[in-house]
Amino acid sequence: MRRIILVLIAVCSLGVPAFAAGPLFKATLELPPTENNPRNSEGDFIQLKDGRILFVYTHFQNGAGDHDAAFLAGRYSSDGGKTWTSEDTVILENEGDFNVMSVSMLRLQSGKIALFYIRKNGTDDCTPYIRYSSDEGATWSEPIHCLGAPLGYYVVNNDRLVQLSSGRLIIPAARHALKGKKWTGHGTVMCFYSDDEAKTWHCSETQLREPEGTKFVLQEPGVVELKDGSLFMFIRSSAGYQYGSWSKDGGKTWTEVAPTDLVSPVSPATIERIPGTDRLICVWNDHSQATENIKGKRTPLTMAASDDEGKTWTVLETLESNPDGWYCYTSMEFLEDGMLLGYCAGDRRHNNGLAHTRVTRVEKGLYVPK
Repeated sequence: MRRIILVLIAVCSLGVPAFAAGPLFKATLELPPTENNPRNSEGDFIQLKDGRILFVYTHFQNGAGDHDAAFLAGRYSSDGGKTWTSEDTVILENEGDFNVMSVSMLRLQSGKIALFYIRKNGTDDCTPYIRYSSDEGATWSEPIHCLGAPLGYYVVNNDRLVQLSSGRLIIPAARHALKGKKWTGHGTVMCFYSDDEAKTWHCSETQLREPEGTKFVLQEPGVVELKDGSLFMFIRSSAGYQYGSWSKDGGKTWTEVAPTDLVSPVSPATIERIPGTDRLICVWNDHSQATENIKGKRTPLTMAASDDEGKTWTVLETLESNPDGWYCYTSMEFLEDGMLLGYCAGDRRHNNGLAHTRVTRVEKGLYVPK
């Protein structure tokens, strides 16, 4: 059984206040809920050719639940994420019976920008779509349905769309209901892939479930490409760990799921490679040293690095540590001189934890070895 060994070298005290900015990281955008905007939720970044950065997130309108009305809104930065525009720009109006959310932004090898999102129409209908822009987000193509499987409720997190070195597009998804069937928390994990820039889609031959005889759930997968071209899928679970699976054929087939040593509550992780390097960065809720008062909660928010393709991890920093905080659904964007993280950063004493969106800028010296 393949396992990831977590090397705990903590350099930041869990006692640091949630809003304290260390010398190498600082919150630069806060999007708290308001009376007419009861929730701002997960998003993703894209770097535009004119030097600006666009952050697109889910803006809720009449409720804070996952099925309440919402559209995709954007904020722009012209200084590398240090400051942001003060007003929303509507990127995509709500086109679902419920909402649109869980956006991924990706610069494709062709130069076009991909805008990926899920359209929610019911508890048995949550479907991924993609649009393209050839003019840096000024206009978008008609939506393309991204599903190589029967209709149903497919969860795809924000910042999950990946283009492999081969050009293949990969969408990791968890199906929670087939059309006309009852929703369940037990996800069936799979990947959709396209080799023609989303014109046609196929579903992985392997569809992953929890091992027979176990009772935990698998949900909200993500994928990262390894140096040898294989893929590592990391999967949220209720078993106390992030689970993992590996593919050697571009996502068509996958190994049986196995626990990693990324100790975690029921909360997703984000893992990406620093471009042009051998280093992977993981941001997740590290519970390897969790005290009783935070067990089961999505805090703290921790950053770790791996220089051996995820076999071992070194903790770099605790970014957030409020025991009542709710830190999750993280997006990553690597810049020349730093990194941007966008994530939910609510406080369970005041909201459902998913209602407040934060962008934090991390200086390069924190995650790149000297």
